Amino acid sequence: MGDAHVELRSVTKTYGPVRALVGVSATFEAGAVTMVLGANGSGKSTLLSILGTLTSPSSGTVSHGALGRRRSAVRSVLGWVGHDSLCYADLSGRENVELAARLHGVDPARAFEAARSRFELGPFAERPFRTYSRGQRQRIALARALVHAPRLLLLDEPTTGLDAGGVDRLAAVLDEEAKGGAVVVVVTHDEAFAARAGSTRMILERGRRRAPG
Repeated sequence: MGDAHVELRSVTKTYGPVRALVGVSATFEAGAVTMVLGANGSGKSTLLSILGTLTSPSSGTVSHGALGRRRSAVRSVLGWVGHDSLCYADLSGRENVELAARLHGVDPARAFEAARSRFELGPFAERPFRTYSRGQRQRIALARALVHAPRLLLLDEPTTGLDAGGVDRLAAVLDEEAKGGAVVVVVTHDEAFAARAGSTRMILERGRRRAPG
């Protein structure tokens, strides 16, 4: 599996006069579920975007180790769940999952059957995505992100809209992915979920990494 990790060294990200991240250094290891916490505007989503190569730091370095040196290589092993589900509103949940599978060269029928079991996708998966509740949308988004067994899994507030059973399922999935060798990083405001599902945590405060304690 190699040295799967993401390492940030003195990473700063600015948007004009705004400094979203300031001199952040951290290593995110395979096999761990890292919870990233902090107030709104602390730089959490910017950090996630840099880890996923969706944006570049203004200064500092980012290394993805065995995940790949090129952006295209990292993105091929990236699973992403953000505020936008990245699903097509007029396709069904099944069709969205199967489309993602095809794009990654995975058998679509097999991918959907695995997702149906893993995320307890009921009859709603045959309806258009636009008709779903927030929790149903989140379940399909998670299923879509995992069709290709990503080695780098990044999630931004993944418990939003999930009921207690959905949160239980999510915690189990994160544990399974980490044990399978993925680098898992989760941005959350949910302290209880972070304590329950995370193996390590990182706190950001006004764009800086806060020391433990």
